Amino acid sequence: MPDSSTRPPTAYPPTAPHPNAPTVLVVEDDPRVRSVLIRHLTSVGHPVRSVGTALGALREVAAGDCDLVLLDLGLPDLDGADALKMIRSLTDVPVIISTARDDENEIVRLLNDGADDYLVKPFSGSHLSARIAAVLRRFAAAAPPASEVLRVGGLAVDTRRREAALDGQPLDLTRREFDLLAYLAARPGTVVTRRQILAGVWQDSYGSVQTIDVHLSWLRRKLGETPTRPRYLYTVRGVGFRLEAPPFR
Repeated sequence: MPDSSTRPPTAYPPTAPHPNAPTVLVVEDDPRVRSVLIRHLTSVGHPVRSVGTALGALREVAAGDCDLVLLDLGLPDLDGADALKMIRSLTDVPVIISTARDDENEIVRLLNDGADDYLVKPFSGSHLSARIAAVLRRFAAAAPPASEVLRVGGLAVDTRRREAALDGQPLDLTRREFDLLAYLAARPGTVVTRRQILAGVWQDSYGSVQTIDVHLSWLRRKLGETPTRPRYLYTVRGVGFRLEAPPFR
């Protein structure tokens, strides 16, 4: 029997076709769980592609054949957390983690590494559908509608190309880091609260503010600064944050 990591991915057309329905890549090594997920997703109109290994998932996302990834952490060839980092190096499509690890530190780490949401097993089909719809809604809403280059000092943020540069040097940003930077750059010198950022970037006014701190920490590092020695990104204690150009010296 050939190794499952070398088998081609399986594609499943929806049983109830919806026009332009997003394609979901199911990455799950348990055949029974995978079958249940595929059956539910196709029944509600999603085209589905399915693989059982991290290697298979990487091949799929590299080919650009999916609009959302449902990623199990317990894969046979690579830990799902490591697979997530590799997926994020290839694509910005939304990733929902499917895990039995109900641990806050682990969840924060996964969100920090690029996950858009997570589901703790077991979960119902209706719960899965709701999470997928919410993530795709946030993903669509976060994209800036107009072509515009936002400039704050030596910082340039191209919202159409989704590219950012600092003093002429490209910044290697994740999708969420870019969205956060674009949101702040569109409001230079304005103090914004964590709740405003959650609503504007995550489209979720009632989410965890800890998510904001994690992403701001990574964004600061990529801007080459720290909370105690800011250059562009300032913390206004007890209020929020502001992005502004450094003063001329």
